[in-house]
Amino acid sequence: IDMYVEAIIDLNELLLMHTFQPEDKKQEHFANLVDKATNRYFPVFEKVLKDHGQDFLVGNQLSRADVQLLESLLMAEECKPDILAKFPLLQSFKARISNIPTIKKFLQPGSQRKPPLQEKDLPRLMKIFH
Repeated sequence: IDMYVEAIIDLNELLLMHTFQPEDKKQEHFANLVDKATNRYFPVFEKVLKDHGQDFLVGNQLSRADVQLLESLLMAEECKPDILAKFPLLQSFKARISNIPTIKKFLQPGSQRKPPLQEKDLPRLMKIFH
């Protein structure tokens, strides 16, 4: 679980940093993000799901790794809606985990999954991330 979570955190960092890229770097960062997601991270998790043959990444019950991966997949789709097109097992994983009743409720519009970015906070965030 820890190994998968560490890899997912690396992917999350790419996804999170996209928002904070200066305009002149945004396109280059986006291309790098899509390349790494679709050629490095997603193929590994697709293979893990195939080889494991279960509904979850590890064992036969929900773990932190499953929740982290779901969040990363949702974030990736926010950046590029068709990013999972070549990954059918990740698509079904996302649908399956998203339909767990407590997660489904949390993902409803208006939930606290991801509070909207406040314009007033942007300068402070840019200072932190740059």
